[in-house]
Amino acid sequence: MLSRIMSGSIRNLDREYDCTVRLLDDTEYTCTIQRDAKGQYLFDLICHHLNLLEKDYFGIRYVDPDKQRHWLEVTKCIAKQMKSQPPFTMCLRVKFYPPDPAALKEEITRYLVFLQIKRDLYHGRLLCKTSDAAMLAAFILQAEIGDYDPGKHPEGYSSKFQFFPKHSEKLERRIADIHKTELMGQTPETSELNFLQKAQMLDTYGVDPHPCKDVSGNPAFLAFTPFGFVVLQGNKRVHFLKWNEVTKLKFEGKTFHIYANQKEDKKIILTYFAPTPEACKHLWKCGVENQAFYKLEKSSQVRTVSSSNLFFKGSRFRYSGRVAKEVMEQSAKIKREPPEIHRAGLVPSRSCPSITHGPRLTSVPRTRRRAVHISIMEGLESLRDSAHSTPVRSVSHGDSFMPRSRSLATDEGSAVISDEAYSPSDSVLPTPVSEHNLDLAVARQVNGAPRSIEEERESEAGTPSVGDSGDLADSRAALEGSGGAAALSEVEQVNKFVLSVLRLLLVTIGLLFVLLLLLIVLTESDLDVAFLRDIRRTPEFEQFHYEYFCPLRRWFACKLRWAGSLLINK
Repeated sequence: MLSRIMSGSIRNLDREYDCTVRLLDDTEYTCTIQRDAKGQYLFDLICHHLNLLEKDYFGIRYVDPDKQRHWLEVTKCIAKQMKSQPPFTMCLRVKFYPPDPAALKEEITRYLVFLQIKRDLYHGRLLCKTSDAAMLAAFILQAEIGDYDPGKHPEGYSSKFQFFPKHSEKLERRIADIHKTELMGQTPETSELNFLQKAQMLDTYGVDPHPCKDVSGNPAFLAFTPFGFVVLQGNKRVHFLKWNEVTKLKFEGKTFHIYANQKEDKKIILTYFAPTPEACKHLWKCGVENQAFYKLEKSSQVRTVSSSNLFFKGSRFRYSGRVAKEVMEQSAKIKREPPEIHRAGLVPSRSCPSITHGPRLTSVPRTRRRAVHISIMEGLESLRDSAHSTPVRSVSHGDSFMPRSRSLATDEGSAVISDEAYSPSDSVLPTPVSEHNLDLAVARQVNGAPRSIEEERESEAGTPSVGDSGDLADSRAALEGSGGAAALSEVEQVNKFVLSVLRLLLVTIGLLFVLLLLLIVLTESDLDVAFLRDIRRTPEFEQFHYEYFCPLRRWFACKLRWAGSLLINK
């Protein structure tokens, strides 16, 4: 009896996984999920923990062992989506940026969106002029520490906080001047709302850039915003397509296609190449979800989308959830007392020999003060070494995704923002996989591609680092060294080929079955439908009926009678 109870307990433990979700304020929510739990269950747990009702703008993101980012699908089992071993580590992030943050019903929702955009600003995804950058940083400062107080805020107090990847002393002084003179008396919620309204007007609001190459081999970044699809090259936006102009998104392998109809029936096709098939599929799924969310009027209009023109080939995906218009209508019906918001305060900076400043903003990590000097002409192309939607380390050194001549260069001097404009060339870091203590200066060579130490040390997926993973890292290195990755790739290709053949056979059998049913209906049924009657009266059908079908039917009837007589005699 005791052994039976113990074995049952062990089986129950095997059915449960520990899961940690990092929230936007850098706190962590830990829970235990069942083995067959779906993404919706975990997402609802997080929203209940945050007292969040306008939850459709948010999603849970994770990173697989190959550093490829994914959004957790709410309709699928969590354990089957995660490619790493438990315990699982994920992040809550804004998935669909609200077109008008001021129109959000509840303050708790605006606060979480504020935290996300503040993070975007710090990691260089929200790009703007220096004047706009100073105003945005001043709004953050007012929301975090309140009104300027000479007794509490000595000269140079704004330099204690890191709002951007790098900035100058002149910009720090400008931030302090705005905070002292223009924002006195603003409450945290007012400052956050002003911050959101200012950020909303920027071209890169809501941008999550996916690195690709165009047909000429030039680096580009594709992104989806609340207003449409954009292509960024260098420090310029070279394409912008509204969502109602985009007619189809598809991918095949590493190739991504965008079909669109513009003014005067002008049809265009844009083609880009992702570094890996996995990155291309992730790009396609993000595009499908964003188009459905922002373009459609009702969720009932959502259809399953195929990645290819051939119905028996390619990936199929369907967006699950409400669309933006439905979300706004549902938000207007919310009637409850505003939930209490626990805003992040100030905490002492982490001990680090390179940091000479004091406290930092809770949800804005402080980088080590090393320089990243970038040519003004490179712009967003300098995102090569980021742990972004693209797994950089999965690209071989001989076929590196970005040209080597445009890679990041590090130096011991101070990194500053241009005093003229806060452009993509001044802020080139997307949100990294590890958003805690990112070290920009030191990098290692992993599988031929550079990778930061902090990126190795920690990721959203909770995967072990190269330097600290022990036997797991050794076994992985041995597998890669012995060509295990190549063997795995060959097996995957064989599996894909077998699946394609099986699909073709199933489709062929299905078509033959449908044709047989139609033939039986035409020849044997008494349905007097105009369509069937016209077909029956054609000379070709009459000839087929009398010369082929009738003899075949008599042959089958004869065989059936013969088989029946054998059964009766037995």
